[in-house]
Amino acid sequence: MKFPGRRKSQHYFPVGENKRIPLETDFASEENTYIVGIEQLIVDIEAKVDSACLDKYKLTKGQSVVLDDKTIEDIYNDLVASGKIAGEFAGGTIGNTLHNYSVLSDGRSVCLAAIPKNIMVGDHAFKYICTTNSHVDFSYLQPCEGKMARAMCLVSEDGERTFALGKGIMNELSENYIPEDVIKNSSCLLITSYLLRDEKAPMFNATMKAVRIAKELKVPVALTLGTSALIEEKNQFFKDFISEYVTLIAMNEKEAKAFVGETDCLFALDKTLEYCHMAFLTAGADGLYLAGYVDKKAARETKDKIHSKSIPKYNKYEYSRCMYKDDCEEPIKIFSHINPYMGGPGKQIKNTNGAGDAALSALLHDVTANCFHKSIVPNSPKHIYRFVTYSSIHQICKYANRVSYEVLSHNSPRLSRSLPIKEDSLDEGYWAL
Repeated sequence: MKFPGRRKSQHYFPVGENKRIPLETDFASEENTYIVGIEQLIVDIEAKVDSACLDKYKLTKGQSVVLDDKTIEDIYNDLVASGKIAGEFAGGTIGNTLHNYSVLSDGRSVCLAAIPKNIMVGDHAFKYICTTNSHVDFSYLQPCEGKMARAMCLVSEDGERTFALGKGIMNELSENYIPEDVIKNSSCLLITSYLLRDEKAPMFNATMKAVRIAKELKVPVALTLGTSALIEEKNQFFKDFISEYVTLIAMNEKEAKAFVGETDCLFALDKTLEYCHMAFLTAGADGLYLAGYVDKKAARETKDKIHSKSIPKYNKYEYSRCMYKDDCEEPIKIFSHINPYMGGPGKQIKNTNGAGDAALSALLHDVTANCFHKSIVPNSPKHIYRFVTYSSIHQICKYANRVSYEVLSHNSPRLSRSLPIKEDSLDEGYWAL
């Protein structure tokens, strides 16, 4: 697995008890070095519009609305004819995360979704696949009659953004297209709350089948909370669902407040850990937080400065690796926080979309690295306990922070390239631990 910066090679290349693993070892043959994600395939379309355009389709400036596919098609054709399309991008939080994961790891990820049955050169489905990393495996997509979902971001003269969504076939994934063997051999199943919005849609049943398989086969499940409105609307449903199936939650401050009612990041993480084993929170200009559990006898104290905020000495054990709470004889909660990498991008940030997805992809890369290493060297001291992550939560924060910065600095929701092997802007000690 590839990691950025001057990571010490002995940490990331498996070694035997007395010597290094032979160079001819076929690492690619290891079956569980990939992640699986369930997605509502969607194309993000950005356009510059005037008030007349919004009035024509009875759109309220600054609001989000779901429209029927015909109206979305009419709006799109008008925008194309008038030359107002500023860009079309493959979108979706799961799609972004899978793409970024494959860029970082230079390895496989699997996407489960519905896609138009007839794909033509130049159409949205064609562009989606072409602009997604080639290591993302689309072999298991379900072909359906209909169009791709489209999310239109209509930017007015004053910069106000109005959103119009056409669902298309985004929710048509059938449970018959959830391959048990693919989930069984994966390192993690990645889902989002959007998949569970409509309990009557085929996508809901497909997602429930996938998480049940993952639970039975002890495959970790990562959930992105996605939107605060949905979490508020179905709060008890998600608390029950997370307690039953989810290993890791990824969220931002608004979603955390909607979920547990806390505005303080550390308190929000502390409460969230009552429902899952790990929690990841991106906090914009305040950086990001990671929390989890570790058995007291496996805990490692930080060598950095001890910090106290709403939770005194919250980072005392941030050099620890996360474990499943159920595997801990004496579980203790561990927390780590990091400020934006290098203070954040120097130039003005035009779009923060995708920053959280990028950070999550780094975390999932580390989770997969743990599975990879365990499959190669099962008797390594690193696997005395059943850890979820390969690195300490402190180290993962550094990695996630760096990946998030890369997305923000390029004003794109997806990584366009892997990270440099060596960071010229950092001293060698930054990645040492």
